[in-house]
Amino acid sequence: MMSKKSPQLRFEGFTDDWEERKLGEISKTTIGEFVIKTKQSDESPYPVYNGGRSYTGKYDEYNNDGPKIVISARGANAGFVNYVSGRYWAGNSCYSVSVIKEDEFSIGYLYQFIKYNQVLFTAYQQAANIPSVSKSDVEKFSIKYPTVLEQKKIESFFKQLDNTIALHQRKLDLLKEQKKGYLQKMFPKNGAKVPELRFAGFADDWEERKLGDYIIQYSEKTKQNNQYPVFTSSRNGLFFQKDYYKGNQIASEDNTGYNIVPRGYFTYRHMSDDLVFKFNINDLADYGIVSTLYPVFTTNEQLDSKYLQYQLNEGSEFRRFSLLQKQGGSRTYMYLNKLQNMILTIPKLEEQQKIGSFFKQLDDTIALHQRKLDLLKEQKKGFLQKMFV
Repeated sequence: MMSKKSPQLRFEGFTDDWEERKLGEISKTTIGEFVIKTKQSDESPYPVYNGGRSYTGKYDEYNNDGPKIVISARGANAGFVNYVSGRYWAGNSCYSVSVIKEDEFSIGYLYQFIKYNQVLFTAYQQAANIPSVSKSDVEKFSIKYPTVLEQKKIESFFKQLDNTIALHQRKLDLLKEQKKGYLQKMFPKNGAKVPELRFAGFADDWEERKLGDYIIQYSEKTKQNNQYPVFTSSRNGLFFQKDYYKGNQIASEDNTGYNIVPRGYFTYRHMSDDLVFKFNINDLADYGIVSTLYPVFTTNEQLDSKYLQYQLNEGSEFRRFSLLQKQGGSRTYMYLNKLQNMILTIPKLEEQQKIGSFFKQLDDTIALHQRKLDLLKEQKKGFLQKMFV
């Protein structure tokens, strides 16, 4: 016994001090090896763990029968921890840890404790081309633990919380997949005049239009430093720069001459190294400012701005257009005068508004589920900090 402590938050009825032992004293650590007869099979129920954050495929054989803790041995994810309750194949880049003192230790508790402290494994990683964690590193890992009854209480609590998090993650993933499917079906493909999926009451062909006939450049610039809050226009959306960089502002000390972005107006970075551009609309403040590398524009009364945002960010026409702008080198430039020359296939205004409103509502639902998921993860983080020594 090395030490005795207790956590900040405990279940009612538990007051004993926690103890500490090495993982190698309470468990058995083995490393899996592939054999020639093992082959990959889509129909097999046996996942294979081979050093990654999760399994890399399925195989027709298994060499481990859970429940066990799986720890990546080498590679970029060395030290990453998984929990496996069924049969699986452990490759030669993965440790399998099984409990040998089941009357004293709950493997579910050990998993939560090791997972919470897995960052400590980075201290063991050898300074080599390939990060690695040795078998002795795993075995000397210190486990702090209460009685087995309290361990099982903690295991059950976090299992339920993990299941709730997983449920919200599945809902979020499903919503994102649904959005992806709608985007593919609600814009015309490959020169077609109508999309595959439309709202009731709309039957007219979509028409090709030059974007420059519908967008209006906005060229107002700041006349004094910090005239308005500084924005960051990123691939994840538009943010106040201090929020995006966690309290820091990376803009020039003197931002006089920056582009002003009124509420409801577009801005985007006019250069890209991978042909990806993200068009963001200011819904954060009445006015904000961005670097002169970010053009600013709005739409006229014949083009719905939300509709245009989805078509530019998600539609195939803009991706093809941006590819045509690439002229040697690795960087592509999308100046506003180039964007104005783009030909878009668009419906009448009423259908534009229906499409824009539909995707805005879907995005709001996705954002709501993302916030719930983030809150659950933060709550789990808080419980981990308070319920483990």
